[in-house]
Amino acid sequence: MRHLILLLLVFASLAGCRKSESRVVVYCAQDREFAEGLFADFEIKSALKVTTKFDTEANKSVSLAAELEREAERPRCDVHWNNEIIGTIRLARQGVYEPYESPNAGPFPEWTRPQSRMWQSFASRARVLIVNTKLLPTEAERPVSLLDLTDPKWKGKLTMAKPQFGTTATHAACLFEVLGTEAAERFYQGLNANGITLLPGNKQVAQGVARGDFAVGMTDTDDALIELNDGKPVAIIFPDRAGHALHPRLGTLYIPNTLALVKGGPNPDAAKRLIDYLLREETEARLAEGGGFQIPLNPKVSAKLPPALLTPSQVKPMAVDFAKAADLWETTQAFLRDKFAR
Repeated sequence: MRHLILLLLVFASLAGCRKSESRVVVYCAQDREFAEGLFADFEIKSALKVTTKFDTEANKSVSLAAELEREAERPRCDVHWNNEIIGTIRLARQGVYEPYESPNAGPFPEWTRPQSRMWQSFASRARVLIVNTKLLPTEAERPVSLLDLTDPKWKGKLTMAKPQFGTTATHAACLFEVLGTEAAERFYQGLNANGITLLPGNKQVAQGVARGDFAVGMTDTDDALIELNDGKPVAIIFPDRAGHALHPRLGTLYIPNTLALVKGGPNPDAAKRLIDYLLREETEARLAEGGGFQIPLNPKVSAKLPPALLTPSQVKPMAVDFAKAADLWETTQAFLRDKFAR
């Protein structure tokens, strides 16, 4: 009888393992409307169930990262799809991920992944300015550089998302790394002096400028292009696209998505299959052309991008060291809380 009970326990354990490996859990900071179709197709092709956790526009990357930190001892997540790379670097340093080099990562440039292979970058967006063309009808009236926004003529006319979260926070850390602390602080002090309005997220920034509530907003390409394609009176400016005379490393910031395998996740084999699937050429093409307007990083991907969407080969990209920007994260956040905690 004892042997029978032991056999039943073993079979139950094996059945539990098989049941667990029949799904994969993803914490995803990419917009739901662009990620869900990919997950649905993966389910059909793999016979695996994808369980997803998304979050709100305003705090998604921050809250998902916090959840991964809390669950580090007993992970519930298998794959982390992040949309801002500094958060990914910080989680990797905390031991949240484990190395995995997908066979589909080969064509990507070497800079898109660390030597540790803790994560892989793909599908980037740019940080841009969106302007209302009714309020600023000529190009001569519009800003060219981010640093132009500290001019007092923009007082009461500017908006951005809360700088402690998401890609706006990443942008700030990158500016501190590229400009140096003193110049970056002057920039944000100038925005504060101009009474910049803080909104919950980049989508709300783009919508506010499109309505004419503001003349200029700082946002991401995907949110700006939605308003432009809807026929709203807006134009997109890639800031510092020709560089800056006083700050030679300044340019347009491109922020990639990242994929990472969570250390100790419940479904490691299924997780690797999903990462492999998302790093296919077809995925980046779909993210570029399917309404998300993500710029492919795999040089083998051929995608038809909107004319208003400029790639790093068409402008001067910001020459940022993301790892050093991550080093400055706490200092940057403390400064931003002090200036914009409202």
